[in-house]
Amino acid sequence: MGEKRLGIGFIGGGFIARFHIKSLIGVRDADVLGVVSKSRDTAEEAAILAREIGVGDAKAYDSITDMVADNNIHALWICAPNFTRIEVMEEIVHAIETGKGELIGVTCEKPLGRNVAEARKMLELAQSSNLLDGYLENQIFAPSVTRGKEIVWARGAALTGPPYLARAAEEHSGPHMPWFWEGELQGGGVLNDMMCHSVEEARFMLTPPGARRDVLTPVSVNAYAACLKWQRPKYAKILSDNSGGKTDYTKKPSEDFARSLIEYVNQDDEKIVVETTTSWCFVGAGLRLSLELFGPEYSMFVNTLDSDLRVFFSRNVTGSQSEDLVEKQNAESGEMPVVSNETEAYGYTAENRHMVQSFLAGKRPEENFSDGLNVTELLMTAYMSAEQDKTILFPPPSLETFIPAVAKGEWNPKES
Repeated sequence: MGEKRLGIGFIGGGFIARFHIKSLIGVRDADVLGVVSKSRDTAEEAAILAREIGVGDAKAYDSITDMVADNNIHALWICAPNFTRIEVMEEIVHAIETGKGELIGVTCEKPLGRNVAEARKMLELAQSSNLLDGYLENQIFAPSVTRGKEIVWARGAALTGPPYLARAAEEHSGPHMPWFWEGELQGGGVLNDMMCHSVEEARFMLTPPGARRDVLTPVSVNAYAACLKWQRPKYAKILSDNSGGKTDYTKKPSEDFARSLIEYVNQDDEKIVVETTTSWCFVGAGLRLSLELFGPEYSMFVNTLDSDLRVFFSRNVTGSQSEDLVEKQNAESGEMPVVSNETEAYGYTAENRHMVQSFLAGKRPEENFSDGLNVTELLMTAYMSAEQDKTILFPPPSLETFIPAVAKGEWNPKES
């Protein structure tokens, strides 16, 4: 492919797109040149951000097709809402197939699809146009995770045997945008929104360095889901008010807490286990990502709120609510941890560096749409398990057509 620099166009200009744009300060050989969004103002604001921080002479475009047609844009980053994934990918492919322009590759934020059929369609569309594809799972690129894996496998696993248990969790007080809370738009609740991170991060840690992901074979999934906080009248009213009355958690909630236990066998036919917990009802300093790994004679621990910087403000320090210290920040006073560089700590910088370098080299990224599909298959099996209240052998026969009850607006634990 041989491009000296990679011109990037963003589809979506909201919270997650801006996280990616900020992370590109630490990535060489890439320029943000375009942004398209449902809202022109949002696209303009994201383009201004890119220009202000010096990561590219970005401008707002009227359509995805217009970005594909720009010869200076070589790859697209899909950061649009979950319910738009397929139509976005179809427009990209149509623009290429009708000769509007060419691309090297495309990346997509998690989850790849709201169900297995959508995720598989995303993969098939990318492959039909010979696009290199990257699945944007930032947590497997977090420095604490990649360095921890390197040390544990080089010292502990090499001498005493591979790890057999990974625990991963992501917890915060809830998403930013109203559509995230809508099961039919998002594809589910916290299980779909956040367990995608934990499942893939844990699988990554249990996979030997340099080995293919399929050396681990999923055997079974056991899961649980509940709405612990946001169906309570006080909190349901907050969601209703924030959405102009569209979100009604008294009648159509999504799960705000979920856990899963996935059994695998490794290449030596040994049982290994992934245990995950996710929550939208966590009240703490802010977003907490945690990971634990255990082997025969070693262990490893990561917690993003165990930061190297803490600040304290007395009750006499008052100000407006913000997220200037940590993502999903819940307070402005007291002693609080500060994540000094969130885009670096959470893995966005290394993730985007890998995607850019892969595209410029003409190689499929190591984290790709096939991985996104695998994650979706596990999540949908977890929903099956939670709905049926039993362990499900993987893969279940109806996986390709399964849609969770919460994604159909039919899940209400108070009525069951």
